[in-house]
Amino acid sequence: MSILNQFSLEGKIALVTGASYGIGFAIASAYADAGATIVFNDIKPELVEKGLTAYEEKGIKAHGYVCDVTDEAQVDEMVAKIEKEVGVIDILVNNAGIIKRIPMCEMKASEFRQVIDVDLNAPFIVSKAVIPSMIKKGHGKIVNICSMMSELGRETVSAYAAAKGGLKMLTKNIASEYGECNIQCNGIGPGYIATPQTAPLRETQPDGSRHPFDSFIISKTPAARWGTPEDLMGPAVFLASDASDFVNGHVLYVDGGILAYIGKQP
Repeated sequence: MSILNQFSLEGKIALVTGASYGIGFAIASAYADAGATIVFNDIKPELVEKGLTAYEEKGIKAHGYVCDVTDEAQVDEMVAKIEKEVGVIDILVNNAGIIKRIPMCEMKASEFRQVIDVDLNAPFIVSKAVIPSMIKKGHGKIVNICSMMSELGRETVSAYAAAKGGLKMLTKNIASEYGECNIQCNGIGPGYIATPQTAPLRETQPDGSRHPFDSFIISKTPAARWGTPEDLMGPAVFLASDASDFVNGHVLYVDGGILAYIGKQP
């Protein structure tokens, strides 16, 4: 097999959760370019329709399903429908996630639980729904969208950091438990990515200066810029392809070097 063929996803079926837009959409689009059939979900019908339209505009025939990934019964039903209507899932990307930026002592336990439910429980639920068929098929790839907050803490993100730290360890445990079944489970840890959700943090101020948080991120990142969803495409394809068959339980941080950098001396 040529080295380029090792990165091909031809004939593979990829489920990317929460992939109507943003990072999930970029990863799914990259998988389509590499030859995979794309399946995605979102929690609301209008978001699924929005996603289907966006994929169609890129010339991608995607299959969209309405599903709450925190609901085990809904997930099991969705996976069964995908297997019946599209085929057995070869690649799973646990991308769906939320963040609540609330100081810890002001955060309600219910808000904390909601973040844990979406960002940690859901990847557990979806992974265990697809693993049995991956075992029967003899191979599988699971890619968990972790975060720099899998390694670091920061003000106002206690629930998110707890969930993403847990997701890092779930990644390692899936690799440990199912590696002998030829299933590789790895994570991608995005840095600060320029998406619609982070746009308010990058807005130019009335006086023409950078947003303070924008300046902070630029100063802490050796690449001196925010990442883009496109920056995640190559790493995501690698972790879904045969090229990563002996990579398991690893989190690949795509962060412009921020985790390696202590910052400039004042």
